[in-house]
Amino acid sequence: MAGSALRVAGRQLSQYSESGAPILLRQMFEPKSCTYTYLLGDRESREAILIDPVLETAHRDAQLVKELGLRLLYAVNTHCHADHITGSGLLRSLLPGCQSVISRLSGAQADIHIEDGDPIHFGRFALETRASPGHTAGCVTFVLDDHSMAFTGDTLLIRGCGRTDFQQGCAKTLYHSVHEKIFTLPGNCLIYPAHDYHGLTVSTVEEERTLNPRLTLSCEEFVKVMSKLNLPKPQQIDFAVPANMRCGIQTPPS
Repeated sequence: MAGSALRVAGRQLSQYSESGAPILLRQMFEPKSCTYTYLLGDRESREAILIDPVLETAHRDAQLVKELGLRLLYAVNTHCHADHITGSGLLRSLLPGCQSVISRLSGAQADIHIEDGDPIHFGRFALETRASPGHTAGCVTFVLDDHSMAFTGDTLLIRGCGRTDFQQGCAKTLYHSVHEKIFTLPGNCLIYPAHDYHGLTVSTVEEERTLNPRLTLSCEEFVKVMSKLNLPKPQQIDFAVPANMRCGIQTPPS
């Protein structure tokens, strides 16, 4: 299904935040892969989305959605993860009506495939999809319509960035993605990454533009640094990536 399925006819992104409607935001943590999952909702319509859910915490997320009286429209992934299995497939069963979403360029299965520029609407709000490849070919960043917050996946981490040595990764591509698609946002735009390994939860565009030790380098220097990381193979990659190409687990275990 094309990303246009997420559009609301006749409406533009900016109309959703002009009303000043309060947005609900919850940041949850999965400790094994150090993954952040984000729940965003419209307090008036009760429509909500989840960004980067994890299989092991899908029941927790579904319970929170129910407790808050929300209706989950979409379980969205910023990319095809290599360090955990997505919870989007299981959430489709736990919360009927929820649809899975991922970039078409990821090559992964989902109910809806999105492309650069596609909005994801929930109530009076919307996230703009910004293609930000480099960590993987299908990475995207989601930017709230008023540019007050961005969900950067593994493309931009707090004082770091995602590795570029597998899944069609490319350091030069990642560098340009960050500088052209994220660092062009307002300086006070909040940065919410998919992971953090040091206990940090949020940053800003201005902080990362000026303090990120990798992305304040020149592109040539950045590429050299990334080529010398010599990181170990992700522990779950051999089963996480194949599962995530199939949208994780589609039905709850018996």
